Amino acid sequence: MSNYQSFTVGEPFPLPIVHQADGGMFQVDGSGAMFILQLSRADVIAAEAFRTGAMELALYEEAGILFLLYRIDGIFKEGWGDCPLALHLVKREHQPTAASLRDHTLHLYLVDTRLQLLLALRDAAMTPAFQHVLTDYVTAHAGETVDAADFSRRLQSVWAARTSAAMRERAAAVLSLPFTLGASQKK
Repeated sequence: MSNYQSFTVGEPFPLPIVHQADGGMFQVDGSGAMFILQLSRADVIAAEAFRTGAMELALYEEAGILFLLYRIDGIFKEGWGDCPLALHLVKREHQPTAASLRDHTLHLYLVDTRLQLLLALRDAAMTPAFQHVLTDYVTAHAGETVDAADFSRRLQSVWAARTSAAMRERAAAVLSLPFTLGASQKK
């Protein structure tokens, strides 16, 4: 992630989270791309599923909004979740840079909503197609002035028209992370 932040499992999550509620947050800034999943009822099984379980991520754009779609085996039984990228909420001094957009890593964090503790972390190497979709979107929309009410209307319109699963069917790029428990152990 960045050179000045320390992310340690079991410690307070070092970045501010404005909306503390169950669900995902997707952000791209000067430190790179990150997905933060907040859960109020997380346990050791959820943390291990996040850290080592099979996961599928996808990117879908509609109404000028890029969504990160996610399905995480062992955490969600209902299938897909989604979170919009809101570049307009990233402070000017933290906006994505050419260097941060070249980073092939998507940083994944599981945070306990109640305690604001980092429960698990994982790095995912983005495929060229996934990174291309993300970079093209960010390059086209970074620095735009966006009216919050308009963004909210467009977001609600997309959510009214499509489920997360329907968005996944139309995704522009998909990133599959395999189950990794024991993958590095030699027999």
